[in-house]
Amino acid sequence: QVQLVESGGGLVQAGDSLRLSCAASGRTFSRYHMGWFRQAPGKEREFVAGIGWSGGRTRYADSVKGRFTISRDNAKNTVYLQMNNLKPEDTAVYYCAADESFIVPLKYEYWGQGTQVTVSS
Repeated sequence: QVQLVESGGGLVQAGDSLRLSCAASGRTFSRYHMGWFRQAPGKEREFVAGIGWSGGRTRYADSVKGRFTISRDNAKNTVYLQMNNLKPEDTAVYYCAADESFIVPLKYEYWGQGTQVTVSS
């Protein structure tokens, strides 16, 4: 198993940037596909970004493409989400998740507790 802890959320203004981090435990972090999700009040949890175990492939929701960048440092057992040009609609609790199934649709068996991102206008 892997345990995930998010950090880096906060209160910012529209146009600002934040970098979220997700620290993972375990000795096999590099073998997990990692993802970021978010959930706003009254909304369903939605996919934000994903990255393969090697870091060579990434995918983004259309709503964040061009503004957010997902990356990982397997040596540090950490995945990041760089969020630029934040918008009020980005306000949500952001979760990182890990998948070990290697089968799509990804199961994302492991989840962090989330970190709050609030963007004011």
